[in-house]
Amino acid sequence: MCSLNRNFAPTKSKRTKLKLLGMKTKLILAIIAVCMTMVCVAQNENELVVSTKSGIVKGIMQEGTMAWLGIPYAKVERCMPPLPVEKWKDVRVCDHWGPQAMQQTNRPMSEDEMSEQCCALNVWTTARKGKKPVMVWLHGGGFDSGTPAWDPGMCLAKKDVVVVSVAHRLNILGFLDLSTCGEKYKHSGNVGMLDVVQALQWVRDNIKSFGGDPNNVTIFGESGGGGKVGTLLCMPPAKGLFHKAIIMSGTILNVNTKAMTEELGEAVLKELGISKAEVDKIRDVPYNELYAAGQRAMAASIGTRRPGTPMMWGFGPTPDGEDVVQQPFQPGFADFSDNIPIMIGTTFNELQRQRYNQPMTMEQAREELQRTFGDETDAYIEAFKKAYPLRAESTETLPQDLLSIDWLFRPKTLITADAIGGKRKADTYMYMFTVNDVSRNNDFKGSAHGAELKYCFNVVHHYQEQLAGTCIDKNQEWANYMSAVWAKFAHDGNPNLGEERYPADWRPNWKPYTAENGELMELGGTRPTIHHNHDRKLEEIIDRHCFKQLDEFRKTHP
Repeated sequence: MCSLNRNFAPTKSKRTKLKLLGMKTKLILAIIAVCMTMVCVAQNENELVVSTKSGIVKGIMQEGTMAWLGIPYAKVERCMPPLPVEKWKDVRVCDHWGPQAMQQTNRPMSEDEMSEQCCALNVWTTARKGKKPVMVWLHGGGFDSGTPAWDPGMCLAKKDVVVVSVAHRLNILGFLDLSTCGEKYKHSGNVGMLDVVQALQWVRDNIKSFGGDPNNVTIFGESGGGGKVGTLLCMPPAKGLFHKAIIMSGTILNVNTKAMTEELGEAVLKELGISKAEVDKIRDVPYNELYAAGQRAMAASIGTRRPGTPMMWGFGPTPDGEDVVQQPFQPGFADFSDNIPIMIGTTFNELQRQRYNQPMTMEQAREELQRTFGDETDAYIEAFKKAYPLRAESTETLPQDLLSIDWLFRPKTLITADAIGGKRKADTYMYMFTVNDVSRNNDFKGSAHGAELKYCFNVVHHYQEQLAGTCIDKNQEWANYMSAVWAKFAHDGNPNLGEERYPADWRPNWKPYTAENGELMELGGTRPTIHHNHDRKLEEIIDRHCFKQLDEFRKTHP
């Protein structure tokens, strides 16, 4: 055996040749790898170049998702309906957010950051081939402020959907009703929502090139965005442009009437010293001057809305019989939207001032509650205990819960769901978000207004510096689940997930809502849970005591 080994052992020259051969092989493999990488990069680059009806756009990669940011979809003139965007010849690189709508800010902003020419949208997808459901996001901030940059869609797009988010005109630029000045300005009071309609038309005409199905579009929004979704359900120009709707914490009631917005428009002209005959001069008024005049005009005419008021008015959509046929949620939506499946819900705490991080006795809580609920305070406490028996067991946090639960969105959401659930051609699904955030300082943050966004967009990992490490894993589990539920609803109008994705206790049979079954999916705790009319008595008490201003308005504006 030893002699055989010696006979077959390579000589020094052979070893050198083999070594050189190995080096050449490694070099060839490295060259092949580089070439393959270059091919992949070239393929990705090609995938990022898309032809739209307005021109060619080039996107970027974001967390493994293709993204196109700041695609113009309309051009605008002040107080006028949007026009189709002008076409461009060169490849437009869409690698950053477009400017946000003009609004009040805490720092000076350049025209690239904020502009009257704000009508741009953003698209995320994982593949340009196929026909994925499309989810069009409308940001919060009431009808006054906000930006789609708050909620990027790349992680939600990984749930086999195409995500689109929209910037559009807001506040006085989007909703200044000058219709009493003549036919030219007949649409001026709703141009901010007509921008959104124009964006939906862009989706219809272009989204196929991004892998989306123009015949399967879901609109969804939170807070003011939820109000925008509700408004679109009452807009004839939007009919046929979307097929499902998700309304998240959006049922603060818009009480604008045509008479109110016309009065406000005339008050603005008076503040600016512009006659109706010279109304075109309003186009030259600097934005900050115009906004300030709008606030003065509200105070002098229809009144200024205070934060926390259970209804909104002023510079927001108004029913004019053409662009908007009625206000949403009061109690339902226009009949022509009866075929649109709706998912609607709230968070446990919403905008209520939370009291969790301060010690409190039941006696102290009762004393505070009496200021709102008077002789129904005991009934309120008992109704809360029946609605939330697990929370009632904690004598330490029950006083805080009684004062921290939402008194603003849930009562009217329940009334709206009662009006539409089981009474339309399409189904309605109701949820309540109760996942709790805990900060790294161990402050218990409850389930506040907007807290669910990082879950349905599946971006909890963006908040690791803010959230306590002990809850990150569980919160990520909820983010994976909720983004899947939102995407599933976008697919077929049914939020129930398939058996292959989650264990049985994470797949309760979530049925469509009716007033009789009171079906509600609680998204929180250890797993999703179904309730049936669990808090109806509680919400009836809240509605009686927390909406007196709305009741008074309805008496004077029948």
